Amino acid sequence: MTSLTTPPVATSAPPTRRRRHRKTGRASSLLLLVAALAASALVLLPIAIIAFTAFKPVAEVNAYPPTLLPEVWTLDNFVQIFEELPFARLIVNSFIFAGGVTAFALLFDSLAAYALARIDFRGSRVLLIAIIASLMIPFQATLIPIYQLVSDLGWVNTYAGLIAPRAADAFGIFFLRQFFLSLPRDLDNAARLDGASEWRIFWNVVLPNAKPALLTLAIFTFVNNWNDLLWPLVFTTDAEMGTITSGLTLLTGPGGIIPQGVMMAGSLIAVLPLAIMFLFVQRRFIESVASTGLK
Repeated sequence: MTSLTTPPVATSAPPTRRRRHRKTGRASSLLLLVAALAASALVLLPIAIIAFTAFKPVAEVNAYPPTLLPEVWTLDNFVQIFEELPFARLIVNSFIFAGGVTAFALLFDSLAAYALARIDFRGSRVLLIAIIASLMIPFQATLIPIYQLVSDLGWVNTYAGLIAPRAADAFGIFFLRQFFLSLPRDLDNAARLDGASEWRIFWNVVLPNAKPALLTLAIFTFVNNWNDLLWPLVFTTDAEMGTITSGLTLLTGPGGIIPQGVMMAGSLIAVLPLAIMFLFVQRRFIESVASTGLK
């Protein structure tokens, strides 16, 4: 009686193919590493130029050909910028302006977004279309009417004139609305069955589950307003009420020549708060975004 035998089944790839796959994987990883390093160098190069130029004396700043690292390190540029401008006041103004706009925008944008996403009322779709359409209007087109209104209220050269017109933002409303729509409505219904009001649902149910979106919007709002030049330049005529970005435009040297070293020192000081803020919130930001996909 003839015994039937089945041919052996290959359970693994041949050694040559495995070696080829390992080499391909190493080459791909190396290329990705080189690309990441190149991209990082391109992003960090302007910051490095600003940082090193801020510590150069005037002769090295104006020398040709230029050098990256200073031969003589000096703090004269930092001393000069505090002497020529009320720079400490400008820093405080920047924090009040950017922080105030961020706080009010988070409050009003989240309230409007909650109403559009979780409450059914007549005209909600028309209101949403109007908000989205306002995103297409150039900022410069509304600058003069807003300035006229602020001037009529007597808010020029005041914190109210800087903050109030930006206390809400169409992009923030739309962004938070889209996030609120992704939250399950069962949370709202359960809270209503327990007798919770709309404000209680908004504050204790929806907002705690929207931390990733709120943190993202806060970062974008704060950075955009901190770096904004045109808005504080238009709404403040007093140097004491300006921000860092608008104050740097007042720097002039002998013959109207802008002192580049002093300008770079001011720019470096303007960048430091954003860098420090990012170092503190990056872990929380990444954790919040990662947890969003687990809901």
